Amino acid sequence: MPKLIECVPNFSEGRNPAVIKEITDAMASAEGVSLLDVDPGKATNRTVVTIVGSPEAVVEGAFRGIQKAAQLIDMRGHSGEHPRFGATDVCPFIPVSEADMQDCIACARALGERVGQELNIPVYLYERAASAPHRRNLAKVRAGEYEGIADKITKDEWTPDFGPAAFQPKTGNIAIGARDFLVAFNVNLNTTSVRRANSVAFDVREAGRVKREGDPITGPVVKDAEGKPVREPGACKAVKGIGWFIEEYGVAQISMNLTDIGVTPVHVAFDACVDSAHRRGLRVTGSELVGLIPLKAMLAAGRYFLEKQERSVGVSEAELIHIAVKSMGLDELTPFDPREKIIEYKIRDASASRLVAMDLRAFADETASESPAPGGGSISAYAGALGTALGTMVANLSSHKRGWDARWQEFGEWAAKGQAIKDDLLALVDEDTAAFNRIMDAFRLPKGSDAEKAARKQAIQDATRYAIETPFRVMQRSLDAMPLLEAMAKDGNPNSVTDAAVGALCVRSAVMGAFLNVRINAGDLDDKAFVEQTLAEGNKLVAEAQRYETEILAQCDKVMAKG
Repeated sequence: MPKLIECVPNFSEGRNPAVIKEITDAMASAEGVSLLDVDPGKATNRTVVTIVGSPEAVVEGAFRGIQKAAQLIDMRGHSGEHPRFGATDVCPFIPVSEADMQDCIACARALGERVGQELNIPVYLYERAASAPHRRNLAKVRAGEYEGIADKITKDEWTPDFGPAAFQPKTGNIAIGARDFLVAFNVNLNTTSVRRANSVAFDVREAGRVKREGDPITGPVVKDAEGKPVREPGACKAVKGIGWFIEEYGVAQISMNLTDIGVTPVHVAFDACVDSAHRRGLRVTGSELVGLIPLKAMLAAGRYFLEKQERSVGVSEAELIHIAVKSMGLDELTPFDPREKIIEYKIRDASASRLVAMDLRAFADETASESPAPGGGSISAYAGALGTALGTMVANLSSHKRGWDARWQEFGEWAAKGQAIKDDLLALVDEDTAAFNRIMDAFRLPKGSDAEKAARKQAIQDATRYAIETPFRVMQRSLDAMPLLEAMAKDGNPNSVTDAAVGALCVRSAVMGAFLNVRINAGDLDDKAFVEQTLAEGNKLVAEAQRYETEILAQCDKVMAKG
């Protein structure tokens, strides 16, 4: 999966739909950017926009939005309830998938430098991208708001990180930063009392509550030696929360912002609310996710609740999400659609998994058609996925076998490994066909001039190398399933030993079939050293797959002979 970064710029315009559309259209015009959400507010006169894409794409998309906002928004006439100091007020980058905070910090600095140089707007870096400790807190960076810029910007401690150290009346300033993913998460209670919901919120949130003597609500405040109120911290770090009543649903909720789900994941905050509510005679009835959530957070929640049940976590991605939704009651108030609530699903390119999305008959019909793809490489990857799935099935059956309760975790770990291998091989089904199509596209490139001929030749060589590397990855990932299948044949549920053996047959075929693709494509590559090394390693992988197959089939015969 490629790196994905979310960017959430806030623009100081929430009342003019035409202006908002021009800004969001500019952002969406950047190649590789997905526009996920546009949330304008009239009272705040502010629009929050959410885009996602690769690091390069989101930087470009954010720059285009900031550029358009600088053209269309004049801060000299702006008013609104929300704090602000610029036409584009803030622009944070957030890691989503395969990206980390360093990627986001790099994005913030690259965008800040470009905005300062090309648009002549004063830029402050904040949160994790801040250039100094006193600039981390956005509230301090923005203190004084637009009206205070002229005086503040002249002070040494508030010299901009990029752009002019002078007041720009039309655009104001901009804060560009990097922060962790923020999840807005509400937990529902079987009460209408805001006071009782607040009690739970104070138990859970990091800030906790002011400590009191005697009665926790009406007792006198406990103070330290300096006369300052003493606080009792809550159970969950990186969590902000408060209780409120939602008239639409007729229930009180704990409304939380999880500011770092790496510190406190959603499922941990949920269970903290459950524990607090139980102690106070209340019951959590469900929860509500406001906005989007990363896939990894939902998968982690699914695994967490399965482990609490002492069940195998080696189930499909869809099953993990289902368990997470049901365990936290995310569908109590409104339906929970993973395609709309999980970031990776919302931006998923359906064409990238065209074959895997087919039903069995459609896939077989497509393979049997006059089209040359999918061919042997894709079928090998699918055979490997099926063989791995059989081993995973045996692991899950063994994990749940009556009388084997003490070994549920051992088999569950095997099943989780199998699921990961299976998913990788399924992705390679489409990737192998994409590799073939890439070669065909390279051959169709123009060849009229010497420059075009050279570019075409290089494209063909690059595509050919890719068409070797892809089935080679099929070989490697398929072979990774053999230890699973061997373990299941030896130690798994004996009633399913033939399933493990069939899995080994499929995986051996996947390795050998993918190697045929490696060999035939290797003949067209000019890099002979790479070809020689790849073929030598491929022969070793084939020999290892055959060895595993022989041992697993012998173990199957041994178990069957015992009756």
